[in-house]
Amino acid sequence: MTAIVRDLGFLGYHEAWDIQKQVAEEVISGAPGTLLLVEHPPVLTLGASFHSENLLFTREQIEAGGVQVHETDRGGDVTYHGPGQLVMYPIFDVSRHGKDLHKWLRDLEETQIQLLAGLGIEARRFAPHTGAWVGDEKVAAIGVKIRKWVSLHGIALNCSNDLKEFGLIIPCGISNYGVTSVSRLLGRTFSVEEAKPLATRAFESVFGLNFG
Repeated sequence: MTAIVRDLGFLGYHEAWDIQKQVAEEVISGAPGTLLLVEHPPVLTLGASFHSENLLFTREQIEAGGVQVHETDRGGDVTYHGPGQLVMYPIFDVSRHGKDLHKWLRDLEETQIQLLAGLGIEARRFAPHTGAWVGDEKVAAIGVKIRKWVSLHGIALNCSNDLKEFGLIIPCGISNYGVTSVSRLLGRTFSVEEAKPLATRAFESVFGLNFG
């Protein structure tokens, strides 16, 4: 199945969201699925299941520290995006990949499990929580929305980002488990640029795609 991969580079959250919506309309109209790869400036995104107690500071305090706060329509609670983190937005027609939201989430997890396996890292699912986990720490967060069976939002893989920013929040509303990064797990710097080709290959493998 032919698909497209677009590297958006370093781009603000709202600008990338506008691109997602535009691409989604194209996919709804029959265009090939598109995987957007992007790195965001520091931002907290609040999902449809956001609980205010999961912000550990006021929005004013957070934004005064240089981190934006944005509401979104994806599933899940609050998470952090920032430099050194690869964000993957697969804008795909889910009806061509099983037409099952639970399967879709498990397949997204599988892309990260395979990506990490290629680095010698054994990641796992950790039900009932989504994402990819190493031990009891999350390395890749997932939050999605499906509209007319086309997916929006996606996956954030901690590559070399500063994990202290997660101290602003209770990530995804999960208070009793931590977060980690690929750099920490490997004991060396693992960059977003190094992650991008691994991500595209993992999506090709899991979803039977050929990125043209």
